[in-house]
Amino acid sequence: MITKKRLLASAALAMFGAWSLTHAAGQGNLAPAAPAPKFGASLDGVAAADTPRALPALPAAIRGRADALFTDADDVGQTRALVILRDGELIYERYGAGFGPDTKLISWSMAKSITAVLTGFLVADGQLSLDGPAPVKAWQRSGDPRGAITLRSLLHMSSGLEHVENGDPVWQGDTVAMLFGDGAADMAGFAEAKPAAAQPDEVFNYSSATSVILSDILADTLTPSKNPEARRDAMRDFIGGRLIEPLGMTSLTPEFDAHGTMIGGSIMHATARDYARFGEFLRNHGVVNGQRLLPETWIRFMLTPSANDAGYGGHIWLNRKRPAGAQPALWPDRGPNDLFACIGHQGQYVIVSPSQRVTIVRLGVTTDDQFPALRRHLADLTESL
Repeated sequence: MITKKRLLASAALAMFGAWSLTHAAGQGNLAPAAPAPKFGASLDGVAAADTPRALPALPAAIRGRADALFTDADDVGQTRALVILRDGELIYERYGAGFGPDTKLISWSMAKSITAVLTGFLVADGQLSLDGPAPVKAWQRSGDPRGAITLRSLLHMSSGLEHVENGDPVWQGDTVAMLFGDGAADMAGFAEAKPAAAQPDEVFNYSSATSVILSDILADTLTPSKNPEARRDAMRDFIGGRLIEPLGMTSLTPEFDAHGTMIGGSIMHATARDYARFGEFLRNHGVVNGQRLLPETWIRFMLTPSANDAGYGGHIWLNRKRPAGAQPALWPDRGPNDLFACIGHQGQYVIVSPSQRVTIVRLGVTTDDQFPALRRHLADLTESL
């Protein structure tokens, strides 16, 4: 008989073999945002096939380094999509066999950065406070140390909650239990029930469960209803009006648990072009077609190093040096000082380099042992641009 643990282990090994992304690095000050381009205009009505588009103006060195992400699959894993924009204009687009511009691909932890932007909208609206106690009912009892947790703590992955991202064996981690095990029906309830293991803002602890808590807070802010369908509808309407329609990210599809909470730490789907639109939104500091959608102060918060890990900001990875022993996600010794990225399991990247006026999207399947080579290839590519 196949036991529950074996089923969980099988799912976890298949889905989370390269889940660990508690890494990033680099130093330097952020450059000012570049002028907003005609947002996403170059991505509309452009045909693309499984082979590279003809790009006569693209230098051979750049094209070669981009193509290497496909041809060096033994080193970097399978690349399913690669899109490069400069000044908002498409300069490279290629897909692996069986994938194309209309293919929705999973975000994994890139979803965390989208959740951070959605949180920023409600903070800007005055409906949430960045530094007030996080409005989680389970934490409001007198004497509960979790009552001191703020949105800033959650966004910096410094809540102090006892969350274990990666278990050994894998099914003993909270992420697998939350997504596929006992916590799957009510992921936020599972995450919010964890006890305090440290004071808020005391330690950095990368946690997908933390992002689900933020998603729960968003839903509770948008609707008083506990009905799962009402919660899903409220979030979908909010995302549609504040992000999908203004940015043209029409393929963006978040997923929800049975309780109606968005799985904001790991499971959204979109095309490579739409992930690029999100990267451009960040590169232009919340401005689309000359219209500011998100305050500059929120983008600066997201891109400011957190106190306990300089390689991580507000639910986004920064090109800054990390504490001793932490593995890198980016390439501080080679990349621009202002480079940052949304990064997901198995090598999903939205890389933004404001000083180069460039956004890169790489989607695919990369294993743990291939990550160093993938980072080198992506560093080579960004360096060539």
